[in-house]
Amino acid sequence: MSKGKKWPSEIKSYKDSLTGVNITQLTDHMAHSFHLYFTNNGWYDDENKMLIVSDRDNQTNLFSVDLLNGELIQLTDLDTSMTHGLQSAFINPVKPEVYFTVGDSIIALNLKTYEEKVIFTSPDAFNFSNLSCTADGKHLCFGLTEAMSSHIPTNLSGGYIGFEEMEAAKPYCQIHLLHLNDGMNEIIHEDNRWIGHVNASPTVPHLITFCHEGPWSHIDHRIWLMDLHTRKKWKIREGKVNEYAGHEYWLANGTHIGYHGYTDSLEIEQGKFFGTIKYDNSECDEYKFPYQNMHIHSNERDLIVGDGQQSSAYGANKKDYIFLWEKSAGQLKGPLILCRHRCSFHVQKTHVHPRFSPDGKKLLFTSDQSGYGQVYMVEVPDLKELPHAK
Repeated sequence: MSKGKKWPSEIKSYKDSLTGVNITQLTDHMAHSFHLYFTNNGWYDDENKMLIVSDRDNQTNLFSVDLLNGELIQLTDLDTSMTHGLQSAFINPVKPEVYFTVGDSIIALNLKTYEEKVIFTSPDAFNFSNLSCTADGKHLCFGLTEAMSSHIPTNLSGGYIGFEEMEAAKPYCQIHLLHLNDGMNEIIHEDNRWIGHVNASPTVPHLITFCHEGPWSHIDHRIWLMDLHTRKKWKIREGKVNEYAGHEYWLANGTHIGYHGYTDSLEIEQGKFFGTIKYDNSECDEYKFPYQNMHIHSNERDLIVGDGQQSSAYGANKKDYIFLWEKSAGQLKGPLILCRHRCSFHVQKTHVHPRFSPDGKKLLFTSDQSGYGQVYMVEVPDLKELPHAK
């Protein structure tokens, strides 16, 4: 058994070759390591520790990184033959417990004792989507999707193989609400439509978002919100015809949702935008920008990060830079180049997925620039020190 095994610090520090910002490499192992999905906060223990996933000893497991001394502790000891949802692990915001899926089970892991218990078992012929815990720590929200791999070849984590076919098949899907105090489970939404990305507000316990999954131009609408009290559901940012928004996430205030998108325009670069909107579809704030991003993230409405693609003198058509945009005096300034990430985006575990730390002072990202995915942290400097993309 390797649960509880300690690994010495692997921390390295260096300055970015282009901008000179300080970068801390948290992992340095000859296998892939990566942080949790960008919508999931991996910091805990007063932000002194962080959850990551790492492939070591020919296994994939959940690890804790002590951000004060760099020590890693292995938290799980999983059977390599079992499918898992470690990248979508979610920490309870009010107690030291994290939830993840293994096979047909949801596991609750105590972050102090490492004790595990099965809290839910899915019915046959279903696959889990991501997990999300409500702001009061009382409920776990998650999706179940009809398993279709027997007649639709898929590898969604490795190149989105089968992505269009899954959406076209309209699989039967459910959203569940699991009561953590007594294990009672409710199906709160079901549809013959591919549903994913169930995300609970970090401050308002009765609000969740979910999405209709698939190519954005093929689905009826991407971003949806549900009130857990009334079970009412509504579209978020319906927009205009041929206008698509997604990769949604909650801002730290738990009332506003961030996203990015594009329009079907012949002037493709001018057709990209990102924005924020309140859960009731008020206070919509959007900006156009001429850069491609796989994902964006922000804690507040005035500073946004993207894993952008630069097409200028810095390197034609390279998915190579982490960009920042700053809102000031009603204008969105940028993009500013924070650093190079040099990531391949080859599979989900080697997507950059940049996100701010809870205090907004650091940025977390994953990159396989060394050949293996590793976890990095960047100090956010005075923005006046950063070069503008051209």
